[in-house]
Amino acid sequence: MPHSRFSARARYHHGDLANALAREAVALAREGGPEAVVLREAARRAGVSAAAAYRHFSSHEELLRVAKERGHELLADALDAALDAVVGPRERLRALGAAYVGFAQAEPGLFRTAFCHGARELAVGPEALGEYRAFQTVGAALDALLAVGLIPAERRPGAELPAWAALHGLALLTIDGPLASCGPEDFAAVLESTLDLVERGLTS
Repeated sequence: MPHSRFSARARYHHGDLANALAREAVALAREGGPEAVVLREAARRAGVSAAAAYRHFSSHEELLRVAKERGHELLADALDAALDAVVGPRERLRALGAAYVGFAQAEPGLFRTAFCHGARELAVGPEALGEYRAFQTVGAALDALLAVGLIPAERRPGAELPAWAALHGLALLTIDGPLASCGPEDFAAVLESTLDLVERGLTS
């Protein structure tokens, strides 16, 4: 055991500690949301002192930012996977919406962390939303609708934001609001109604 601990610390000395702390930050976010991402706890789990951790992350905010970024990456991955499974622009839009809410249900801690306050944002202001890969994915789905004439051209500019807002609102109601206690059938009906509303608002 002493030898393995020494080996781990030696590897950390060569640059692995930052990655180990980042992994622990994501694990903490998964378990308890942004409030659980604490630098001292990440250091304890990585088997090092808090002083060693502070050499890689100078503040709690820096570590939380790592967990936020990973949450956004995994959300975007989930959306991409959902889109890969279907064809047709309408079907892809609905799959995207279901996957967005589904990610929040499957990974509530990471979802809360991805959109939490208290760490420097990935981007600041509506003009920078394009830096979010999930936002880019929503935009691509809307462009596909536009390309086949399902969205009027005058309605396309900026349509990502209200579409995203509707899905995000449902996701929050599902994990932190009154819809958290919905049974599967009731929730499925609410999800379908929301997707219908988004689709009609964009295409009709």
